[in-house]
Amino acid sequence: MEFRDVIETRRSVRLYRPDIPEDAVLERVFDAARIAPSGSNRQPWRFIVVSEESARQELAALCEEQRFVAEAPLIITACGFDIKYNRGGWMGKGSVLVDVAIAMDHLTLAARNEGLGTCWIGSFDNEGIKAFLGIPKTVQVVALTPLGYPKDPAIFRSTKARKSLAEIVCKERWD
Repeated sequence: MEFRDVIETRRSVRLYRPDIPEDAVLERVFDAARIAPSGSNRQPWRFIVVSEESARQELAALCEEQRFVAEAPLIITACGFDIKYNRGGWMGKGSVLVDVAIAMDHLTLAARNEGLGTCWIGSFDNEGIKAFLGIPKTVQVVALTPLGYPKDPAIFRSTKARKSLAEIVCKERWD
């Protein structure tokens, strides 16, 4: 698939088929996250893949009761950790959020390239998920996504519901 097609047709998917993607497909998706850029190449992330039905239901409950999350055969939890190396200037410890978000974006785009659906989940109970998945206190949940084949592949389509370039790009100064 052409890269432009990937980015133009990626959508938040909320209805999934039950079949788990093949290992080779998942490996390509996670490899895209692995090679994502991060500040000073720190790679301060780890991804937890949850496939067990009861665990998916519990995670969905911890995502503000967004039950569609559990419909996907897999839920990915993206975690970030402070590696005690600050070259982020004013961002400081916040740079881990950017680094993990970049890796998560690579993951969602690679998933789209493989015909898989995702939906970035940013509303969740961080402490509850940490306790449920055994995540250390020093690690934070940054985002989650269901992952699987959409029930309706026609969901992957372009949209015009975006701001124009003139609304988001300034030249030389803020205007």
